[in-house]
Amino acid sequence: MPPLASPPMTGAAQQVRPRPRWLRALGSEGPPQRLEIAAVPYRLREVFKHDSWAATALYEAPSGALRVVKLHRQAAALGLPLAWLGRRLARHETRLLQRLSDLPGIPPLDAPPAGEDGRPLANGVARDYILGAPLGHRQPVGDRFFPALDDLLRRLHDRGVLYIDLHKRENIVVSDRGEPFLIDFQISLIWPRWLPRGPLFQILRRSDLYHLTKHWARCRPDQWSGEGRPAAPPIPWWIHAHRLIARPVREFRRRLLVLLGVRAGQGRVETEHFAEHALRPDLPAAGENQAA
Repeated sequence: MPPLASPPMTGAAQQVRPRPRWLRALGSEGPPQRLEIAAVPYRLREVFKHDSWAATALYEAPSGALRVVKLHRQAAALGLPLAWLGRRLARHETRLLQRLSDLPGIPPLDAPPAGEDGRPLANGVARDYILGAPLGHRQPVGDRFFPALDDLLRRLHDRGVLYIDLHKRENIVVSDRGEPFLIDFQISLIWPRWLPRGPLFQILRRSDLYHLTKHWARCRPDQWSGEGRPAAPPIPWWIHAHRLIARPVREFRRRLLVLLGVRAGQGRVETEHFAEHALRPDLPAAGENQAA
């Protein structure tokens, strides 16, 4: 299988510079060219994403097997050591994938990645590669896609897992067989067994379901209109409240990145020198790659 070429920069991305090292999870380094998973050597095929929190890349074994490796924060930022945070995030994501491993729609977890010397990468998580593409804006999908995703989400909730990040459609992968997969559990929560599932749990659970139905109504409006079908969901009050805080923070962050020369125009992520794979404007909506 030939290596995947990185797409050429186009438009606004040609006007910006790469992120400074303190805004990259691995600092001035990138994902290693070679590593091992369960004592099998893998080589780097493509970097999907490298932001402040993690670098995610595709690796290939001599047999042709593909694995996605996520390397959480390792580099210091402005003199503050953050390797401990990367190790903690890796343990958290590993624990979640282990808890959900028997569910359809969850990528199988692999052995922890290790360097070529066999030493484990404590900030790393490796999982199977799901052949497919991130859910596109208003992308048509099969009749069973969203009911299956709804069932998966409710089974997560039954196990005390709150996904949290479902507003990002790039976290939902449409497999080559038309099945839904969730691929990023970095900020998902495991509700403590000893804590009652009271109002806060219910708000977060209903937020997950709201974002699900929002994507559902956009991609399959025929399943959300007509006689006997529900209308598109109203925005809950807590989503409104969250936006009152989150939107100014997001706009400040975008302006800061534009000021630093990392982004252009309005500061949208696709204007970065190396944008997240799922959001690169020069790639088709239905490719065969995924970031997490």
